[in-house]
Amino acid sequence: MNLAAARDTCNTVLGFFYPEICQLCLAEPASSAGGYVCAPCRAQVRPVRPPYCQRCGLPYAGDLTGEFECSNCLGLELHFRSARSAVVAGKLMLDVIHRFKYQRHLWFEPFLAGLLVAEAAPVLRGGGWDCIVPVPLHPLKEREREFNQAALLARHLGQAADIPLNEKLLRRVSSTETQTHLNREKRAANMKNAFSVRPEARLAGLKVVLVDDVFTTGATTNACAQALKAGGAGEVCVWTVARGL
Repeated sequence: MNLAAARDTCNTVLGFFYPEICQLCLAEPASSAGGYVCAPCRAQVRPVRPPYCQRCGLPYAGDLTGEFECSNCLGLELHFRSARSAVVAGKLMLDVIHRFKYQRHLWFEPFLAGLLVAEAAPVLRGGGWDCIVPVPLHPLKEREREFNQAALLARHLGQAADIPLNEKLLRRVSSTETQTHLNREKRAANMKNAFSVRPEARLAGLKVVLVDDVFTTGATTNACAQALKAGGAGEVCVWTVARGL
């Protein structure tokens, strides 16, 4: 069964047991088109708004009016031009993403993709970007999970922003341990040399949009951007659904 069929089956089964009910609060009405997330639960999602770091997109709870670069970015060798996220990775968002990735709650895809598209597509459209590249999973992990959540999200964004999706440029060459409980330094070490550009790829000067689900310390996306730049990409920006604080 392919992923689209699996998602349709999930929605059919869900509709039988929980007809048009939000799968977060299990109380309010919600539809499959909205990812089974109701309006009150959506209202808990906090969009990323200025002021934020111009490099990594970290929101700043202050009264800054000009552009700034946060202390986390100062002194780091970052290979992407900028990173932006649609919403803050609060408790609700992290719960949805975890269930989507690890429990195959595929009905949340329209909700997550909708958040990303609403914020990223207007910014990217007409910006001269050549392709959208999802952060790849190691083949063993992708076979185990049966899908790559970043690729699903990237496909929605590519269609909305009219930018070609390319899943053949970047590959994950090492199966790293999960990043969830690692600090910044260990995350960076864990991602070192984890990605490479495919030998047949031609990136000369390409402007690449890198897509993932969550940006926390940036170790994963920075490692991807480093591999893309080393392979000849001219510029890399990052977009994710959620931004950890």
